[in-house]
Amino acid sequence: MQRELTAFARRARAAAARVHPEIPLVSYTLLAHIEDRRGCRATDLAAHYLLDKSTVSRQLAGLEKLGLVERRPAPDDHRVHVLHPTEAGLAVLATAQANRLAAYQERLRDWSDDDLARFADYLLRYNAAGPLDPTSLTDPTSHTSPTGPAEAPTPH
Repeated sequence: MQRELTAFARRARAAAARVHPEIPLVSYTLLAHIEDRRGCRATDLAAHYLLDKSTVSRQLAGLEKLGLVERRPAPDDHRVHVLHPTEAGLAVLATAQANRLAAYQERLRDWSDDDLARFADYLLRYNAAGPLDPTSLTDPTSHTSPTGPAEAPTPH
């Protein structure tokens, strides 16, 4: 079973690497989290992924340089900055989501509705079984960056 889980994780990483040639999986994961939360602080990202603030800061600097993330003052405290995806960032995420959905549909096209439902249930159960292992959040090439969990396919 470990071999299959490893293959699954490698396939997810390879697919994520094709999202955008200038955005590593780590940065894409942070961008997706920012969008999912409808904005968040850098400290929120560091806490969520169990990372050092400097690691998150470096990743965010790259996203800002590419024009995919912007900082806005928090409505309740203008000393605090909240990160939000830009229109370009939202476009990258939308393209990635569409590509990922198409890949899932292609890969799972011969599966029955019952198989898809069971697979989705098993993935939900697996992901809900406990907290992420902090060592699984590290990019093996840098030993400092989150890879984030692989997203489960949605049966359609």
